[in-house]
Amino acid sequence: MQCKHFGSCGACNLYNLDYEKQLQQKSKKVSELIEYENLSIFTSPRQNYRARAEFRIWHDGDICNYAMTNIDKNGVVTIDECHMVLKPIENRMWKLLDIINSSEILKRKLFGVEFLTSTIDDVLITMLYHKKLDNEWVSEAKELEKILKANIIGRSRGQKLVLSKEYITEELSIDNIKYKHIQYDGGFTQPNPKVNEKMISWAKEKAKSIGYGDLLESYCGLGNFTLPLSSCFNKVLATEVSKKSIYNALENCEINNIENINFIRLSSEEMSEALGGAREFNRLKEIELKEFKFSCVLVDPPRAGLDDDTIKLISSIEHIIYISCNPETLARDLRVLKTTHDIVDGAVFDQFPYTSHIESGVFLKKR
Repeated sequence: MQCKHFGSCGACNLYNLDYEKQLQQKSKKVSELIEYENLSIFTSPRQNYRARAEFRIWHDGDICNYAMTNIDKNGVVTIDECHMVLKPIENRMWKLLDIINSSEILKRKLFGVEFLTSTIDDVLITMLYHKKLDNEWVSEAKELEKILKANIIGRSRGQKLVLSKEYITEELSIDNIKYKHIQYDGGFTQPNPKVNEKMISWAKEKAKSIGYGDLLESYCGLGNFTLPLSSCFNKVLATEVSKKSIYNALENCEINNIENINFIRLSSEEMSEALGGAREFNRLKEIELKEFKFSCVLVDPPRAGLDDDTIKLISSIEHIIYISCNPETLARDLRVLKTTHDIVDGAVFDQFPYTSHIESGVFLKKR
């Protein structure tokens, strides 16, 4: 990828390295931190890879521009191209800006635009304002939906206007099977669909190698890993703290006709308390926990990694699939997990080309 804003826009801080050197640098860091050499490396498309993006709106007199934080993180740089985003975004964002600049109603007090799209050209655009939105805004925004063939949401303090719908539909191909995901505005989604497919496929390959028992999953989100991996196990217990994400996961389970998953709203700490018998939850009253025979656990925690109780809990399960967005906390947690388990396989997934961010995965088996 070549971009005229390399060196000024802070979105791509590895702009000065060619792609292969970026991968070498990232895999070397993960390998050294987790003390495992045989990492598989899963590459990204070189451009048009991001399915979600956020841009500030910078007002220069009567003209609006897209803006990003600059490379020194002490100001902004206005941009007139961005090749990171998927084509459905790239094909609409500049037409959107032209229309905004031609409309006093759309541009007044506008301070940000968020895009969410899928590989099947379903697009959601959220416009952020420092003003209350009225019927005039709604009328112009509805015309904008027709022109862009996209769904528009307007947000201001204490106000959210959904003109048509507040979600997109994504379709992922895993192990020659198509999975549909509904993804909502504001919910967590994987940013790079092609690498996401590779990441799920890697995890499913590990799950298939086990061949028995049930799956426990913490931080399941909208069911990104849960749905494809469910076919490898008898039953699945998947937990997530967000009520909205659990609703989304149940919806995705239904549209994919999957019937062996129990999605439960529990934090990782609550999951440890429930499975350890330290506390009972009404949310689990219809589930007989003793019937689950967990042969594998999948965890995909935030950057802070796992809490001590969760590490203690999963240390008793024979197989662990650990997906990490922070190699430092992964290495920290592995120092404990490797007292009971050995690393069988590891991988780097390049979700964020041209940045120092690293996504990785580790498969462990109990000694």
